[in-house]
Amino acid sequence: MKSRINLYFFVSFLLVLASCGTSKSMHHQPEVSNFNGAKPIVTKLSDSIFISGQNSLLKNKQGLWELYVEGDPLEIGLNTGALSDSLLKNQEHIFFSKIQDIIPSQFQQKILRQFLKWYNRKLYLNVPEEYQTEIYGISQYTSHDFDNIAPQYQRSLYLHGAHDIGHALQDLALVGCSSFAAWGEKSEDGNLILGRNFDFYVNDAFAENKIVAFINPKEGHQFMMVTWPGMIGAVSGMNEQGLTVTINAGKSKIPMIAKTPISILTREILQHAATIEEAIAIAKKTAVFVSESIMVGSALDNKAILIEVSPKKMDVYDVPNTNQLICSNHFQSDAFKNEEQNQSQIANSHSKYRFDRMQELFAENPKINPKVASQILRNKDGLQNIPLGYGNEKALNQLMAHHGVIFKPKEKLVWVSANPYQLGEFVCYNLDSIFKGMKTKPMGSFQQKNLNVPQDPFLETATYKNYQKFRIEDHKIDLYLKNKELISPGFIQEYQSLNPDYWVVYYKAGLYFYQKKEYRLSQANFEKALTKEITTVPDKTAIEKYLKKIKRKLQ
Repeated sequence: MKSRINLYFFVSFLLVLASCGTSKSMHHQPEVSNFNGAKPIVTKLSDSIFISGQNSLLKNKQGLWELYVEGDPLEIGLNTGALSDSLLKNQEHIFFSKIQDIIPSQFQQKILRQFLKWYNRKLYLNVPEEYQTEIYGISQYTSHDFDNIAPQYQRSLYLHGAHDIGHALQDLALVGCSSFAAWGEKSEDGNLILGRNFDFYVNDAFAENKIVAFINPKEGHQFMMVTWPGMIGAVSGMNEQGLTVTINAGKSKIPMIAKTPISILTREILQHAATIEEAIAIAKKTAVFVSESIMVGSALDNKAILIEVSPKKMDVYDVPNTNQLICSNHFQSDAFKNEEQNQSQIANSHSKYRFDRMQELFAENPKINPKVASQILRNKDGLQNIPLGYGNEKALNQLMAHHGVIFKPKEKLVWVSANPYQLGEFVCYNLDSIFKGMKTKPMGSFQQKNLNVPQDPFLETATYKNYQKFRIEDHKIDLYLKNKELISPGFIQEYQSLNPDYWVVYYKAGLYFYQKKEYRLSQANFEKALTKEITTVPDKTAIEKYLKKIKRKLQ
């Protein structure tokens, strides 16, 4: 079974280690003398409300942090850092608390440090100066606890490339994002609507402080994006023109050098494009170092397209005479769809399964509206509604998403899911009212409460409580397997009863009994696992190999 641990932590650490040295990138800093560098004065009104001039940070009743910042790149960075100071430091501690667990070997750290110091030598040359400046501003509020690893600015800059390098360097089962769009006859009112799950799981603490950021830059379009402390790149966002961006990772080869992080490219599109044509133009001039599908929706064009990029080329997937678009983690454009790597991704991963499930749910729902979109994003079943077990990566709702988001670009409406995952209330925001009303708005949440989508009823069920307990027990059995400890039959029975449709509970029991040379019990559990919907072809192949070994041992 492939690891569910996201490589973000792993690579984040490697990247900051890579910055230790005497290379030019270690000493580079953006030119900030032409910007307003005055340190913001933050007033704390309560534990959940902070203000600095027109800038503010507020935690709403659903647990989402709402950030508003304005100004030049340095002002935006400094105000973001000052307002989110404690959140930013906490997020860094979450990152680096994983270091010893993930890379315990000092020898491995030394080798990887030298490799990545070379690998990232030109990263700073591929991040636009305005975003380097913003990162510099935020970095002034990062923790000094990690200055022995790298200086504040370099540490913050390199972390923006961690997602890209993570799925390029090791490319474990790409944690699968799912996105869709509908317009014309497929949407309830004919206007464009988009939905996406950002299935990016590190741990529960990482997703605890989700930020809905509203940015009013001196240059470019006003926009919102869903992010986390310290992150200025865009993974899900919409601007004042009704242009949206979301990203879905594709299968990548290991690149030879770091270039522009995908989230920085999409941030530039969000801030500086009003139409699909303008978004494509920005993508064409940007060199990236991993493969990605960027879904771009446009109120002005009233449709969505995919910009598919790789280190060597890009293409646009724009099908005429259609009113819907679906995207998972494989490519669809002519330039990429028949490539061996993409065909392997389709055959061996869970990308095609989720793609087909979205098509199935679209067929069942003739008209897409925000409520239907939320139901699709929260769907936990497989094709033809078969039970997958909870946490299966073949599901659209893998119970691991950092966030779910829904856009109505023409109306400038966006819905962002509150915790946990995309199960919490989808909180609605109106970009027009937020950006036009900032001068007179009293301090309070930006949300449009009457348009919120209620939380998933699943949260109140015994099944969800069992899933929460399953996650705890699943971690325990991993430790038992790692340390080859004795497990009681009662534990295994209870563990499997908490999530009985999930193949993993039988697979791990099979591994345990195989370790203990109780081959009959191991065989029974592996065979039971094969009766369930297994996530990927390699996972299924691994089980079949164990069964062949057991058969030989029993002869």
